[in-house]
Amino acid sequence: MTTKKVEPVLTIEDLGAMPEDWNRYELIEGELLVSRAPTLTHQRIVRRLLVAIENYLDRNPIGEVLPGPEIIFSAFSSVIPDVVYLSNDLREEIAWGEQITGAPELIIEVLSPGAKNERRDRQAKRQLYGDYSVEEYWIADSETSTLEIYRSPGLKLTATLSIEDEITSPLLPGFRLRVRDVFGS
Repeated sequence: MTTKKVEPVLTIEDLGAMPEDWNRYELIEGELLVSRAPTLTHQRIVRRLLVAIENYLDRNPIGEVLPGPEIIFSAFSSVIPDVVYLSNDLREEIAWGEQITGAPELIIEVLSPGAKNERRDRQAKRQLYGDYSVEEYWIADSETSTLEIYRSPGLKLTATLSIEDEITSPLLPGFRLRVRDVFGS
């Protein structure tokens, strides 16, 4: 008789014991995901998105945009997305400590190179975000210079925007950003 090896399920408390190195540690349903520090291209895309949304919010003070906050969804799921937007009302409800504890309205991920990273963002994280009722999820792909927009319910793909398109969102009324400006093309 063979026994099946059971992998231990990790919790967010276990994340606190991770080494202080240049890796990013996340948990999805108890499974540890490790990724390296983002590339300069990745960081430039994050900065452009962050600045564009921040400039919009300066004119329309309806919420807050944050780079790379920890989001705790449950004792077994904690992630560090690239960019997060919270409305003022929701911020008071879920962002009162050192982390966000609950689902923000908008999460943005910039794909890192590699099939494993792509699966993590397109499948595992999208499923997690959908399960916890994130309203909108954007995936920026520097390889194809496209931005995918997923919306609730279920975070279904509603648009794949190319370099000539503009990004808009019902969460940010009047916000417009050319995809070209996100990728620096």
